[in-house]
Amino acid sequence: MTTQPEEPTPMTARPEETTEGSGRRANRGVWIRAFIYVIGFHVFAAFVMLLFYVGSHRQ
Repeated sequence: MTTQPEEPTPMTARPEETTEGSGRRANRGVWIRAFIYVIGFHVFAAFVMLLFYVGSHRQ
């Protein structure tokens, strides 16, 4: 009792879907998010450096 595998169905091309999170808008959002993360990291690093500065000058 061997069964023959069915013929694979050809992949159909999907029509161009335009959603809110696609294309240039999504690309722009990624760059804005990356920029915010970089700025946030620098603010956090400055705060840590301030803590080290204050800690080293404590009497």
